[in-house]
Amino acid sequence: MEQKIKIVLQKGARIPDPRTVTIGDDVDTDRLAGQGVTLYPGTRIFGADTFIAEGVQIGAEGPVTIENCAVGPQVALKGGFFSGAVFLQKASCGSGAHVRQGTILEEASSIAHTVGLKQTILFPFVTLGSLINFCDCLMAGGTSRKNHSEVGSSYIHFNFTPNQDKATPSLIGDVPQGVMLNKSPIFLGGQGGLVGPTLLAFGTVLAAGTICRGDQLEENHLVYGGKVRSGKIPYAPGGFSGLNRIIRNNCIYIANLYALRQWYGRIRSQFVGRDLPQELLDALRTSLRTCIDERIRQLGRLGQKLGESRSANGTQHELTAKWPAVEGLLKDLESFEGAAESLDAFSAVVVQKMTEIGKSYLGVVQGFSSEQAAVGTQWLESIVSRVMNDLTQHLPIIGAPKPHQ
Repeated sequence: MEQKIKIVLQKGARIPDPRTVTIGDDVDTDRLAGQGVTLYPGTRIFGADTFIAEGVQIGAEGPVTIENCAVGPQVALKGGFFSGAVFLQKASCGSGAHVRQGTILEEASSIAHTVGLKQTILFPFVTLGSLINFCDCLMAGGTSRKNHSEVGSSYIHFNFTPNQDKATPSLIGDVPQGVMLNKSPIFLGGQGGLVGPTLLAFGTVLAAGTICRGDQLEENHLVYGGKVRSGKIPYAPGGFSGLNRIIRNNCIYIANLYALRQWYGRIRSQFVGRDLPQELLDALRTSLRTCIDERIRQLGRLGQKLGESRSANGTQHELTAKWPAVEGLLKDLESFEGAAESLDAFSAVVVQKMTEIGKSYLGVVQGFSSEQAAVGTQWLESIVSRVMNDLTQHLPIIGAPKPHQ
């Protein structure tokens, strides 16, 4: 059996055996400050932005390359390639992982072997099986490690269209309710797929083998489907069907990211400490900034493609014509902190719980009563509603926002 190398890193420490573990010249060793870090042979660490906290295990199942990642306490990166991602306490990734920029795995979320993620946000406890491609998603739901949202093995989120755009982010659950860790889990059955951009409500179950092509907005429903009937029809590249829904879902996704930004800035920031070092919080907020920029960029690219399309009609050209104003509005709305009264009331609840429990993020959130959680949800929903209401004024084609979107 191959013997592991255990290196307890101190600030400024140097790796004693460069034949088995590589630390790039661009790495700031002061940011490799965690006690009890285990680096197995084949580990390679690069990037000035890389941060590794205490108790991390890297490479237990195979070689690992880390590039500009922030790795929180007790995280396990067992094998694969990790670049520009953030992992909060006790997150776990199996061998063969391919995790790229804009990915956030919050506390105790996990992926099994051979999973590809990019621009993906998993809330606490969310679990992905093996052989999965799950880029451009935010997934919430569940209350604990024993009651969590899950994606079955051999699942794919379809995030690239025949028109070669990626305005396809799917919101699985949502931010205002999902951060409270009190909603029904979501289950996406194995060997299935989700065609973005899609909205799924909490408690949704997609039966194994089902390809979901539409929104499921009612909670606690089972969705199932068989094989698509064979056939062929004329097809011309550049056609856009269901465009109103596509644009609306993109806007809803961005609005939820804005709510998450305020959650990180106003709530998570109060938990800086051993479990959430300042370097990790900084990386978390930077990664979310990357996600927001990417979604706005992809929506703008869709508008550009519509402007170039001969098959798009006058209504569909609305996004193209109004994009400069919409983009400016999105930038202005990003700093909106939500309803002040709800924010103040919820902040008081958080302070009270921290006084009782301490700086345990999961402990505090799981300790909210349903009434206390509702105050926080109301605050975050005021952000989503404001974004959607203002965008609807500029883009009538997206229609009036629906509840909890």
